[in-house]
Amino acid sequence: MCGVTFSGNFRLNKPASRLASTEELLVQDWRCKLFWVVAASLLGAPLPLCAAPPNFGQIHIPRVSTPPKLEEFLDMSPSPAWEGKLAKVDAFIQRIPRDGQPVSQRTEAYLGYDSKNLYAIFICFDNEPQKLRARLSRRDDLIDDDSVEIMLDTFNDHRRAYTFLSNPLGVQADGLWTEGQGFDFSFDTVWDSEAKVTDRGFVVWFAIPFRSLRFSSTDPQTWGILLNRGIPRNNEDTFWPQYSSRITGRLNQEGQATGLEKISPGRNLQLIPYGIFRSFKELDLRDPFNPTYTQRDAYGQVGLDAKVVLKDKFVLDATANPDFSQVESDEPQVTVNQRFEVFFPEKRPFFLENSNYFQTPINLVFTRRIEEPKWGVRLTGKDGPWAVGMLVADDAAPGQEVPRNDPLADKHALFAIARISRDLGSQSTLGVIYVDRERDGYFNRVGGIDGRFKLNSNWVATFQGVVSSTLNVVDSNFLTTGAYQAGPAAEATLERDGRQLNIFMDYSDRSNDFRTLTGFDPQPDIHNFYERVQYLFRPEGKRLISWGPQIEVYHILDHEGNYLGSGYIPAMKMELTGQTFLTVLYAKEMELLRPKDFSVLTSNQQYVRHTTEFAFDTSYYRPVSFHFDYRFGTRVNYDPPVIPGPFPLIPFLAGRTSIATTLTLRPNKSLRIDNTYLLFRLHSRTGAIGGLNDDIIRSKWNYQVNRKLSFRFIGQYASVLTNPAFTSLQTAKGFNADFLITYLVHPSTAVYVGYNSNLENLLSPLQADSDGNLLHGTRFINDGRNFFIKASYLFRF
Repeated sequence: MCGVTFSGNFRLNKPASRLASTEELLVQDWRCKLFWVVAASLLGAPLPLCAAPPNFGQIHIPRVSTPPKLEEFLDMSPSPAWEGKLAKVDAFIQRIPRDGQPVSQRTEAYLGYDSKNLYAIFICFDNEPQKLRARLSRRDDLIDDDSVEIMLDTFNDHRRAYTFLSNPLGVQADGLWTEGQGFDFSFDTVWDSEAKVTDRGFVVWFAIPFRSLRFSSTDPQTWGILLNRGIPRNNEDTFWPQYSSRITGRLNQEGQATGLEKISPGRNLQLIPYGIFRSFKELDLRDPFNPTYTQRDAYGQVGLDAKVVLKDKFVLDATANPDFSQVESDEPQVTVNQRFEVFFPEKRPFFLENSNYFQTPINLVFTRRIEEPKWGVRLTGKDGPWAVGMLVADDAAPGQEVPRNDPLADKHALFAIARISRDLGSQSTLGVIYVDRERDGYFNRVGGIDGRFKLNSNWVATFQGVVSSTLNVVDSNFLTTGAYQAGPAAEATLERDGRQLNIFMDYSDRSNDFRTLTGFDPQPDIHNFYERVQYLFRPEGKRLISWGPQIEVYHILDHEGNYLGSGYIPAMKMELTGQTFLTVLYAKEMELLRPKDFSVLTSNQQYVRHTTEFAFDTSYYRPVSFHFDYRFGTRVNYDPPVIPGPFPLIPFLAGRTSIATTLTLRPNKSLRIDNTYLLFRLHSRTGAIGGLNDDIIRSKWNYQVNRKLSFRFIGQYASVLTNPAFTSLQTAKGFNADFLITYLVHPSTAVYVGYNSNLENLLSPLQADSDGNLLHGTRFINDGRNFFIKASYLFRF
C-alpha cells in the first residue's frame, strides 16, 4: 500500500533523521501517485497523498517588543539584552559541494517579529575574512558575492516563495521562487537591510514588512522557511533545514516557521506616477522605400503604475502610458545566418513581474511581442489550491509598422492572456490557459491544458496540449488575404534530478498550421524527440569537485515523414573550486531543408554538420571572472549569393568558427566592468577564403557610488563584413553608446538621467533597395539618439 488517506495528511511516526530515512519516505510507487492525481482531477475529489512532504525542520519565531538593531550583533553574538529572546538557527548544512556536510564556516541566524516586520539577523563567521567577496553593486546584482538569504513560503503550499538576499555590504536582491521554474528576480518590493564586515566575518540585518508580503488571513500563521548562506570561493551553498541535491525540488524540503500571530499585510494600495522629459531622433521606416527620420527637440510625458491588493490573495497591477527608457539594452547575440528567430528575453519590469503565473511547457506568453504598450492590466494571485494569472494589454506597434496608406495603419493589437491552475497533492498542478491576439478582425487564439506531476523524490513529468486558431493578416506571399489556419500542438517531458544521475526527455509536436503570435515557438510541422543524460562523479576533493559525461540526442521529423534533423552530442564536464567549470563537446548533426523552407530549392537537400566546442568559466581570482567559448566545424550558409538566371545558388555547407568570451573586472568594491567579444565566421571549406565575419564588441561600466547612486556606460560596436561571392548579406557596421545615471531610493522611487546615441554606416540621404532594405555606405552617420530625465515616486497606502 502507499499510505492513502482521504481525511488527513500522512504523518510520520518518527522524525526523519535526514537523508536515508527521508528518501525512503519520499520514494513511493509513482504509479499509485499518478493514479490518484488523475482520479482526483477528473472526479473533483480531494487528492489523497501517497506521501506528504516530510517535516524537515521547525522553528518557533517569538514576538519582540522592540526591533533588534544591527549594532547589537556586531561582536558576532547577540547582545545580553537579546539572549533567549530570538529564535536561533545554527545547523546549516551544505547542498554543494558536499551534500549533507556541515557548513565550512560557522553561521548563525536569529529570527523575531513584531506587528509590522519580520526580523532576521545573520552572523557569518569566516576564518579568512580578507577573502570575502562583497561589492557595492546595483540592486539584484549579487552574482559571485558572499550572500545570505531567507525564503518565505507564506501560503505554506510548497509551490511559491518570496526570497530576500543581501551581500556583506547590505546590497539587496529580492525575487520569487516557483517550484519547477526557479527564480524570478523581476519581483521588487520595499524592505530594509543593513550589513557590516568585521574582523571575524560579517553580520547582516533584515527587516521585511508584512505589508510587502501576501499571506492568508488565518491566525496563527505557519510559513515555509529556508535560510541560506553562499560562500562562492568554495563553490559552497548551505541551508537550514537541509536542502539536498539528492531530492528534486526545493520547497518540499523547507522548514516550518510557527509562532506568527496577530499579523496582517493590511490594506495595500500603491500608486507610482512618473514624469519624463525627453528629446529624440529615430528612423521612420513606415514607408520602407522612402525612409526618413522622426525627431522632437523637447517634450514631456506622464504615466502611472498602480498596484492594489485584493483580500490579501490577489494583486491587481495596472499601467497607463508606460515608459521603459531606463531598461538596459539586450545582451549581444549573433543574429546573422540564423534559420529561425533569435530569442531575446524580456527586460521590462511590468511584464516581468509575476510572469511565472503564465509559464507553461510551450512558450505561449512571450511579452516582447507587445512592443509599444499603451496600457496594461494584470491580475495574479492564489486562493487555496487555485492560482490565477490574467493579463490584458494594448499594443500600438503593429499599426506603426505598416505604410500610412495601409488599411491597418494605426490599428492597435489587443493581447488577452488567462491561466488558471490547481494544486494537486504535495507538488503537482493541473492548469488551463487561453491566449488571444486581436487586431481589426484578425486574430490568433490558443487554448489548452497543462500539468506538472511530482512522481517521487527524483522524477517530475510535465505535459501540455493546445489548439490554435488563426485568421492571418499576411499569408506566405505577404499579401493581405485573411487566410485561416488551425492546428494542435503538444509537449511532454520527463525529468530526473539527482546528485549524480540526471535525465531529461522531451517530446514536442507542432502541426503545420499551429501558430502562436503571443508566444515564442518558431518551428511548426515537427515531431521532436530529445534526450539528455548526465552522470557526475563527485570526488569532492581539494580542487576537483565533480566530473562526468553527458550525452544529448535528438530526432526531428515532419508530419509527412521527412527526417528533418538529428543530433548526437557527447560532452565531458568538470567542476573545480573557485567557481571554475570546463566543458568539451562534439556534435554531429543532420539537417534537411525543403522547398517550402527555401524557395530556391527544387527538392529536399540534406546537410551533415560537425561542431567541436571548448568552454571555460572561472571566478577563481576574486577581482576577475572569465568566460570563454570556442567552436569550430561546419555550418549551413542560409544566405547564399543571389545569382540571376534559372539556376540560383542554394544553401551550402561552409566552415564555421565562433568565439564568445566575457571578461569581468572588479578593481574595487564600486566598479564593475564587463567586456564581451563575439565572433561568428563562415568561410570556404576548401581554403581560408573568408565569406562572412560577424564581430560584436561590448563594454559595460557600472560605478556604484553608494547603494542609491550609480553611473552606467555601455559601448557596443558591431560589424558584419561580407564577401558578395559568398553571401547575399550586406556589409554593415554600427556603434551604440548608452549613458545612465540612477538615483534609486527603492525599486519604485527613483530618478534617471540617460542618453543614447546610435551610429551606422547608412547612406546619406537615406536610400532603400527594391526590397525596401536600407542601403549601406562607407561612413558612419547618426541614425538615432535619445536624451531623457525621468522621475517616479511610490505612494503606498
